[in-house]
Amino acid sequence: MAIQIFILSKLMEGDNYPYNLKKQIAELQSLDSINGLTESKLYYHFESLAKQGLIETKEVIKEENRPDRHVFSITEKGREALPKKIYKSLENANTIGDMVIGLANIKHVDRDRIIHILEKKLHGMHAKWDFLFKKDRQHLVKPGGQVLADFVSDYANFRIQGSIQYLERVIEHVRKEEI
Repeated sequence: MAIQIFILSKLMEGDNYPYNLKKQIAELQSLDSINGLTESKLYYHFESLAKQGLIETKEVIKEENRPDRHVFSITEKGREALPKKIYKSLENANTIGDMVIGLANIKHVDRDRIIHILEKKLHGMHAKWDFLFKKDRQHLVKPGGQVLADFVSDYANFRIQGSIQYLERVIEHVRKEEI
C-alpha cells in the first residue's frame, strides 16, 4: 500500500510517468531495498491503480527507438482514495517505519484524525507493555530457563519501550505541525 500512496501523492502534485517516479524512489533508496520493490512491481502498482480507476493515462509519448512513455494523472476517485489509503496504512502499521509514507503525506489528510489513530496505537502499546511486564510470570519459567526468560523479557521490554517513546515523539511532532 505504501507504494500506491507514494504514486498517488506524486500524481496529486502533477502528471507523471512511472520511469520518472522510479528514479525519484531510487534517489531515496534503491528499489530492491524497499520491501522487495522491483521495477516490475512498481509498474504493477500503476496498472492496479489504473484498474481501480484511481489514475488514468493522460497521454502517450512516442519516441523513436524508445518504449512509449505513459503519462498518468490522478482521477477524482484517486483524490478521494488517497486519504483513505493513508489512514488505513497508519492503522495497520506495526512499526514507526511502516508509518513513514503515511506521515510524509500528512498534508492530504485530517491531522486530528491522524493524531487519534496514533494515540490509539500508543494506548495499545501501553496495554501490551502492562500485560507483559506488570504480571508475575515466574510460574511460567521452567527450571533452568530463567536466563533465556530474562533475556527475552529484556528484549521485549526494550522494543516496546522504544516504540512507545518514538510514537510519543511522532504524535508531538504531528501536533506541532512539524511533520
